[in-house]
Amino acid sequence: MPRESVPVRRLLLLRHGQTTANVAGALDTAVPGADLTELGRRQASAVPAAVAHEDVDAIHASTLVRTQQTAEPLAAARGLEVRVLEGLQEIAAGDLEMLLDEASREAYAEGLRRWMLGDLDAALPGGESGHAFLARYIAALRQATCAPGTGTVVVFSHGAAIRVAVSSLVGLPPAEAVDLSIANTGGALLERSDDRWSLVQWTATPIGGAELDDPSAADPTGDDVTDETQGR
Repeated sequence: MPRESVPVRRLLLLRHGQTTANVAGALDTAVPGADLTELGRRQASAVPAAVAHEDVDAIHASTLVRTQQTAEPLAAARGLEVRVLEGLQEIAAGDLEMLLDEASREAYAEGLRRWMLGDLDAALPGGESGHAFLARYIAALRQATCAPGTGTVVVFSHGAAIRVAVSSLVGLPPAEAVDLSIANTGGALLERSDDRWSLVQWTATPIGGAELDDPSAADPTGDDVTDETQGR
């Protein structure tokens, strides 16, 4: 008898709204993290209308407050609980935590770039390796999507984490992976069938509309990590 096909499961990974640390360009990755700015709250408020076409049956957020704040408008609109999951937090900056200088931002970007090029043994200074990050993040995504149902699971997470995890999950070529950027409330829509993930859509700008973007803000966890970005 042929094996029964696993129903398609849609996963929408959304980055949190803008925070004060994003504006400053600080590598803010530790719990609890900064709150949303006024713009960040407007970005979050725009999410429900932007995903009105999705049959959302679960909403998850990381342990950092900014993802939970971003999830609140969608949860209220759908009458769902925001479930906080360990493992969905941002890639730890380690010794670079809360630093603002260009050299620190470049060191963080270079660590991500090495992972996207396949060197998962590399570790950020005082932080985690690519293997350690992917193990805890993908385990959290598996937990978020394992419940019965075929609706869309929305996960509010972080810029660097989403870029690295999506690149690995769908097997993006390195040249495409390092070119990914994601603004606050940008995201990735994925589908899983028979335990294989595919990328349906990548949204680099805020899901509620490009007019909600703030290109003037330094953004070390959302910017692409191509060679051209190094030394800016």
